[in-house]
Amino acid sequence: MLAEIQKHLTGHPWQDNIIWLDTIDSTNTYAKTLAQSGAPHGTCVLAGTQSGGRGRMGRSFSSPAGMGIYLSVILRPNCKAEDLMHLTCCAGVAMCDAVEKAAGIRPQIKWINDLVVNQRKLGGILTELSVNNAGFVDFAVIGVGINCTQQPSDFAEELQTIATSLSIAAGTQIAPVQLAKEMFLSLSEMDITQKESILQKYK
Repeated sequence: MLAEIQKHLTGHPWQDNIIWLDTIDSTNTYAKTLAQSGAPHGTCVLAGTQSGGRGRMGRSFSSPAGMGIYLSVILRPNCKAEDLMHLTCCAGVAMCDAVEKAAGIRPQIKWINDLVVNQRKLGGILTELSVNNAGFVDFAVIGVGINCTQQPSDFAEELQTIATSLSIAAGTQIAPVQLAKEMFLSLSEMDITQKESILQKYK
């Protein structure tokens, strides 16, 4: 997966900052550990599966092997925490752009961090900040999980009526590497300073 993604990102400034893991408890947890150790802006963690994928408010995120993209990216914006309250909205818009480019369908956003297609959950976003004593953001981590190749029977019974995947929604198989590439590019191209424009797109 890593070599395939990097092949599509030749010359990109973050190209060599991608870390691929076959399995991890949570890409966000791992990315935060890297950030605390000084990992640079644009470091991206991709995993084949997560044993403890996390969503908002402590919820779990199902992350079966080979069926989705589970990605976290480290950002180091030079701003105060209150200037970054729209980060989840910004990531949501970026991920809608990425899915549209990869699969030809545009998800909607269910407040505040769920990506949905036909009223079923396609993916989720988890943003986390580390703030220093002066109130400035030391680092931010954006985690995204998107269901890619699942068929209805691949979901647990309790999820079959509320979850979907790109393959189900698009009616054809979507290459995970193509989605991963577009997610990576969309996150790297976000301009978090354009708050009003971002919020308008989010709405």
